[in-house]
Amino acid sequence: MSRIGMKPITLPAGVSVKIEPAGVLVKGPKGELTSPLMPGISVEREGEVLELKRSDDQKQSRANHGLCRALLANAVTGVSEGFTRELEIHGIGYRAAVKGGSVEFSLGYSHPIEYAMPEGITIAVEKNTAITVTGIDKQKVGQVAAEIRAMRPPEVYKGKGIRYKGETVKRKVGKAAVGVS
Repeated sequence: MSRIGMKPITLPAGVSVKIEPAGVLVKGPKGELTSPLMPGISVEREGEVLELKRSDDQKQSRANHGLCRALLANAVTGVSEGFTRELEIHGIGYRAAVKGGSVEFSLGYSHPIEYAMPEGITIAVEKNTAITVTGIDKQKVGQVAAEIRAMRPPEVYKGKGIRYKGETVKRKVGKAAVGVS
């Protein structure tokens, strides 16, 4: 029995749902998303509550049950509230700036890095070192944040680089701290 799949999804005010055989179209104040439905999974609507049902009790059906419910819940949350990932830039001379439809990063390389904002994603830079990625699609927001972090991941000796807000970087001791014997 899938614990996640059995949880009902409550629709907030302003969110409408259209159930189709291939997926569920979710419309809200921030936009619209389509959540796919796997074979053997169906959606039932009772008032302002959505419940997902599965046709059999096979292992793959149970896994798809929880997956479809999680994707549909993320779509409902995305069109009503949206998703945000925050990143921090650490390091002297490391900074970012929004220029039109792209973000320019200075990360200690010999050249600046231009990153074009994908469709449906908004990137804001505050104080040159705080980056906020927002959008309605949770997967897309996380992917963009991961791509930005991958430009200069935090290094373990000085902690310089791009990291998620609140992420801790385990620091290593340099060779100067080893001592002479």
